[in-house]
Amino acid sequence: MLLIRRRNPPHGWALPGGFVDYGETLEQAVVRETLEETGLKVVRLGQFHAYSDPARDCRLHTVAAVFVVETRGESRAGDDARECRFFAWRNLPARIAFDHRKILEDYKRRRYRWVMVRAPR
Repeated sequence: MLLIRRRNPPHGWALPGGFVDYGETLEQAVVRETLEETGLKVVRLGQFHAYSDPARDCRLHTVAAVFVVETRGESRAGDDARECRFFAWRNLPARIAFDHRKILEDYKRRRYRWVMVRAPR
């Protein structure tokens, strides 16, 4: 599982991601944010689930549209990621930001289904 260590508060490890830019689709944002934070190019992606608990982000009420991705390249931290690292399920870090531990648990349990499609260019 690839996680990034956040450069900005709230600190801790998190799934790569960010905000959707004006005029951008969710899929385009996933491709851009993944490249910016990890250096990896998304080649396939599938929408996993949306998380909307008002308490999921201590900064403001946000909705997370979570995607599963297949990538190419070599990972390197960039943008607002201080570090990026692959973790085994049994060795996930103790401090995971936002509700990302719940998202990871849902993914591991295959709580939701998704279909992979080619990433937008």
